[in-house]
Amino acid sequence: MKHVNLATVDLNLLKTFVAIWEHRSLTVAGDRLHLSQPAVSHALRRLREIFDDPLFVRNAGVMVPTDAASRLHAPIDDALAIIYGALQRHSRFDPAEASRTFRLAMSDIAEQHVLPILMGALTTRAPHINLDVRQLSIDELNSAMRSGEIDFALGYLPGLSDECENMPFLSDEFVCMVRAAHPFDTDAMTTDDLQTLRYVYVQTNSTGHGLVDSAFRKAGIAWDIALRLPHFTVAVDIIATSDLALIVPRSIAERHARGGKYRLYSLPIEMPKISVKIYWHSRFSSDTGSAWLRTILLTLFSDAPVEGEPQGIEAQGVDALSVAGRRIR
Repeated sequence: MKHVNLATVDLNLLKTFVAIWEHRSLTVAGDRLHLSQPAVSHALRRLREIFDDPLFVRNAGVMVPTDAASRLHAPIDDALAIIYGALQRHSRFDPAEASRTFRLAMSDIAEQHVLPILMGALTTRAPHINLDVRQLSIDELNSAMRSGEIDFALGYLPGLSDECENMPFLSDEFVCMVRAAHPFDTDAMTTDDLQTLRYVYVQTNSTGHGLVDSAFRKAGIAWDIALRLPHFTVAVDIIATSDLALIVPRSIAERHARGGKYRLYSLPIEMPKISVKIYWHSRFSSDTGSAWLRTILLTLFSDAPVEGEPQGIEAQGVDALSVAGRRIR
């Protein structure tokens, strides 16, 4: 490898190197960096010239790192982490004046619970803050959080990397939800009742919902599924006009059940609690803006005391919103 002229190396090239390493694809790396594929290809050409090595070789559609790239990856990744940390510690975050987009990962059912209240808080207290919410698989999420593409993830996510820190967000449980005029009408649901109902079944990437499948299998209950959906968005509306049932977190069910439109039943089988947490990558722990938003989220929704609450948060009117958020559950 030839002598490297540091004057020819910029931070964006190193970020591109790490993105290609993590995703093994120029297209995906471009998507993560919000660059076109030609721009990523150009960056890779410059990297190859700088280090006098191919760095990544295409094999069966995958960009495979060379030995030189393997030697470079850890030092470059560590260097970027040091730079990010230094910038985060130096920066000052004023929510009333800051203009920034935070990127969050959560399921559509978490969106229903979190976003109406969170956006109410941000609209009045941080008017120039924007949110970009996405749904990612665990594998995609690990990479996206490490690269800084995602600032926070909300959910039951036991598959996340140990590099991610977390705090309890809220605890929830699943219930069975039917319309108020449903012919099934009893004070307490039994296991036999579960087997006589027909269901709207939501197949999502949400790990938490997989707990329901496991619990039903363990109890020997077979789902009688009338409709499969990829998301929860329309499921509640469907059971409002049919004799179908829906298994859904209590926090969401109680919100929709206000006014007596639906009936909710505790499940008569052993069900684990849904332990929802807020996750962020350790390399961005010093980011003052992320710390502020994390505290806002915890203040609005968590029953646990919030440590390190930013000064002035009460004056920003969060307390009233916090009460509203907690009542949902």
